[in-house]
Amino acid sequence: MGNAFQIRDQEMPYFLTFQVVGWADVFTRKRYRDFILENLAYCRKSKGLYLFGYVIMSNHIHLLVQQKDGRLSDWVRDFKKFTSKKLLKMISENPDERRKEWLRMIFEYHGKYNKRNNDIQFWTHENHAVEMYNVGMIESRMKYIHENPVRAAIVENPEDYLYSSARDYSGLKGLIELDYW
Repeated sequence: MGNAFQIRDQEMPYFLTFQVVGWADVFTRKRYRDFILENLAYCRKSKGLYLFGYVIMSNHIHLLVQQKDGRLSDWVRDFKKFTSKKLLKMISENPDERRKEWLRMIFEYHGKYNKRNNDIQFWTHENHAVEMYNVGMIESRMKYIHENPVRAAIVENPEDYLYSSARDYSGLKGLIELDYW
């Protein structure tokens, strides 16, 4: 991996993208989206995460975050490791998941060709980390995050998408607490 999109300054806020391998649309299921929200809320309360903005799409997540202790790379590693293990288990044990075998095939295929994994992979290794070094960048990325469901033709207005911080920024109650920028 090149130097682009790496977390260099651990103390700065970053725009991050976590993508499911093969663009598999795991987060079409409410229980998996809710699990991600629970973990983000936990990380805010217990892991020193500032969560300024987020959106959970069907196959990826965008975040605008900062780590209070200046260890953002550690947080990213731990978050992705924990959520991937738990999501893989949730999928395999979900009696209502009709795409179980298809999803496992995707995860195994991507894991097989990655030296960092044993045999299965959920998230891609890239985080598309972009340092937010001024207010203009933050505003631009927040707009990008919040308009993602509009561009995907899921909703007409950003605040109508339940799994996004756009609700909070428009004055509505969101699903989890945020740290406002």
